Amino acid sequence: MRATAISLQQLSLLKRLSHRLNSTLSFSSLTSPVEEEHDDGFPYSDVPNPSRIKSERKPYVTPMKVLIARAKAEREARKAQPCRVLEESPENGLLVPELVEVAHRVYRARGYLLSGLGQLVRVIPVLRCELCNEVHIGYEGHEIRTCTGPKSWLQNATHVWRRGGVRDVFRFAKCFHLYDRVGKPRVLHDERFSVPRIPAIVELCIQAGLDLEKYPTKRRTKPVYCIEGRIADFESVVEDNEIEGKYSFENVDPLMDSSSSMLMKPVEKIQNLVENKISHLDQLSDEERKQLRDLSKHTLDSWFEMTSGAKKIMEKYVVNACGYCPEVQVGPKGHKLRMCKASKHQSRNGLHAWQEATLDDIVSPNYVWHVEDLNGPALNNNLKRYYGKAPAVVELCVHAGAPVPDQYRSMMRLDVVSPGRDEVDLVA
Repeated sequence: MRATAISLQQLSLLKRLSHRLNSTLSFSSLTSPVEEEHDDGFPYSDVPNPSRIKSERKPYVTPMKVLIARAKAEREARKAQPCRVLEESPENGLLVPELVEVAHRVYRARGYLLSGLGQLVRVIPVLRCELCNEVHIGYEGHEIRTCTGPKSWLQNATHVWRRGGVRDVFRFAKCFHLYDRVGKPRVLHDERFSVPRIPAIVELCIQAGLDLEKYPTKRRTKPVYCIEGRIADFESVVEDNEIEGKYSFENVDPLMDSSSSMLMKPVEKIQNLVENKISHLDQLSDEERKQLRDLSKHTLDSWFEMTSGAKKIMEKYVVNACGYCPEVQVGPKGHKLRMCKASKHQSRNGLHAWQEATLDDIVSPNYVWHVEDLNGPALNNNLKRYYGKAPAVVELCVHAGAPVPDQYRSMMRLDVVSPGRDEVDLVA
């Protein structure tokens, strides 16, 4: 009798386990198409990690083993053929033809971006901390205690907010302008005051084929020679009119073309908001909101066009960055200035530790905390794990009416419902 009861109990247990197993299998079969659709879209990107310790070096873009193997291959090729003509552009001093138009688009998008942000920051406030580099988009600064400035411990790491501007939204790193990026790729320490410094993204466009009258550069028509590792240029002097005729299509003003009217129209429409001193979104009419939305869309498109184009140019043209400080140099080699004040600079005699740069080195996106409602309460420090982040340009344009880009949806944590301030004790 007892054995029969035990067998019935085991049979009922097996039925329940089989039922749960079938339900799990059916649920996984139903959710598998959704996962495939997610894989086809943009990859998941979490909130960026806190800034690295200043004593640590930036991670290498290319692994060290690959760099060592590449250097060995170049050394063996140099021994096998001491004198050779460089065939690949832009190492041979010539331009990459398919990147000339990309350089013009990047420079044009940079002008559109600065023009659009100059109008948006007058309507949507940008706040920055007086003690550190923290930036916030909104009427009221957040309460998240992440200040790392001097004497921030007196404020319990609380930020001290003041009004910011376009320069706080993102940072354009500056570098030295090279007249001849192949013949004289380095700037010496004694030349630091005679060589002009310009934004690195502008220098990248100039080396890729953009001609600016204020910053002349040498254009070659024949490739250079490499003699035992040294660059030799045997090109004859070309007359000025011949060079101007060859590159006449590059002397067009990149801010005055047919596509400029697409962005300049909403900028002109939004000018009345600035003249009327409207500094709050609630004071805008429906027509003005539509104008502001159009401006934010074009500004965000300019941002993506500039970053995608610059990333494409950097695949061919070398950009170097210091492994410890924010210094950047566009060109085959880094400069020789002894001005690095970062960690371990004494062992390098003040020279920079050059390595391959990334897009964030020349255009720093400056990530900020995402705010769902500008008129809502300030972000609470105890609920920061529920908040997302986004580049300040994206956050500013989204609050102005632009649609949220798909690649930043997961980073902004739009699918997370953050608790209210009265629910801190329940979830903290």
